[in-house]
Amino acid sequence: MEQINIRKAELKDLDVLFEFKQALVEAERPFDPTLKPGPLYYYNIPELIEAAGARMMVAEIDSKLIGCGYAHIVDSKPYLKHQQHTHLGFMYVMPEHRGKGVNKLIIHALKQWSKQQGITEIRLEVYAFNTAALKAYEKVGFAPHMLTMRLGLADETS
Repeated sequence: MEQINIRKAELKDLDVLFEFKQALVEAERPFDPTLKPGPLYYYNIPELIEAAGARMMVAEIDSKLIGCGYAHIVDSKPYLKHQQHTHLGFMYVMPEHRGKGVNKLIIHALKQWSKQQGITEIRLEVYAFNTAALKAYEKVGFAPHMLTMRLGLADETS
């Protein structure tokens, strides 16, 4: 079995991370009719790599990047028990490496980092109809919490 290494992302990884970002956008397009056409820039990847309040992790096999994800500490709503929580994002694994536990390893590393920062809550967003992603997150302990709903007025016929 191939040895999967999880490590902190570095600026030298940017070219591959930019490729992952566009692959993620294309994978999410079927779930989100509100996305603009063309390349999109969800994340400031260099900032996530260098920020003190964030941690970008990558997975690699034989020094080749195969996946990534980040944790970013954000302020919580004032009515919640926790003052801050970690938001996970940019969770991506190359299609040929899915089902090998890569996402689980990345999330484990991000959980450990979050705990070291004194964080007690982790949250993420996932498209409601992305059943593969929902199952992957549930396998590592996440549970549905809140569903955002939308109504596209431009989509209505009357």
